[in-house]
Amino acid sequence: MDFSLTESQELLLSTARGVFQQHCPTTFVQELALSEHGFADDLWRRISELGWPGLMIPETFGGSGGSLLDIVLLVEQMGYACFPSPYLQSAVVCTSILLNLGSSAQQQRLLPPMARGERICTLAILEESASFAPDAIALTGDAGGKLNGAKLFVKDAHIADDLIVVTRSRNGVDVNVFLMETATPGVSLQPVEVISDEKLFEVTFNNVPLTEAMQLGLAGSGWSDITPALQLGALVRCAEMVGCAQRILDICSDYTKVREQSGRPIGAFQAIQHHCADLPRHVEASRGLLYNAAWRHQESMSDSAAAIATAKAYAHDAGLWVARKGHQIMGAIGYCEEHPMHLFHKRIQAAGLDFGDAAMHVETVAQSIGLATVG
Repeated sequence: MDFSLTESQELLLSTARGVFQQHCPTTFVQELALSEHGFADDLWRRISELGWPGLMIPETFGGSGGSLLDIVLLVEQMGYACFPSPYLQSAVVCTSILLNLGSSAQQQRLLPPMARGERICTLAILEESASFAPDAIALTGDAGGKLNGAKLFVKDAHIADDLIVVTRSRNGVDVNVFLMETATPGVSLQPVEVISDEKLFEVTFNNVPLTEAMQLGLAGSGWSDITPALQLGALVRCAEMVGCAQRILDICSDYTKVREQSGRPIGAFQAIQHHCADLPRHVEASRGLLYNAAWRHQESMSDSAAAIATAKAYAHDAGLWVARKGHQIMGAIGYCEEHPMHLFHKRIQAAGLDFGDAAMHVETVAQSIGLATVG
């Protein structure tokens, strides 16, 4: 396993760092977090001009056909900047679903504008339990029928052009996947209040017709069909957490050199030194597990699901540890809303719950090594 970057990946990283440093400072992220829109159209256009929304899309559909490792490296930089955007949902998860399940007509209609950043898609899967387990899907919908009910915690639904909706078949066993425009009559959005800067919505469906043309994949095979995309979602949110944790480490490292107590920098005190030594240990361990999981998934290895679960579970717990220690190192200023520390802490917390929390992924790892489920 060679973790050294290619020349194109080095260029991608340097470009991303430059763009976010110049156009996405933490003060800007703070402003967006307090706004109803929570999204910068001009910044999205800028990254679209760089081809980032089409990084995962093949060249035949106007994308650049990049690798999964390219995506992971880019999203890690997005986490470092706490970049607010629908990138993970649209350019990774939904793009993966459309590539795997979309008909030729659906792909021709959606993928080229998505690659240009002109169309945004989001996934509507969660319900009352907020669980990513298949038995948590209760909203009933089959082709030829009508959809009535709601999906919760749908990310960036207010700026999405299309929804990928996961439903339960009328037989109570199978799962279906449908593609519909957000502007479809009978679809309504209601914001959900959360402590993070992410914009989540309850999407309500009132007698929305479901046609065969809206079906993604085969009827009834939805859960197995979207599982790879959910694993990708867990992987990229892991990358985001690693980026956030690295930013907290850098903030704390810089602060210990300039903040003085008793006439000397606080970094001179042994207790602070111990914390500063522990921070990179957690960050680098998370990054190593992340890159290993991305490589295994890219190479279609049989243990890739367990590797992703391991990386996601560890990065969540390690990221929260880094954030909490970061607050302690920073002291009172680190708890102020004016300081950006809380942005990264909240993003780690949100990312850790998305696409399965640590407990769910630990269970996946346990099953992969033959441990029986307890309780």
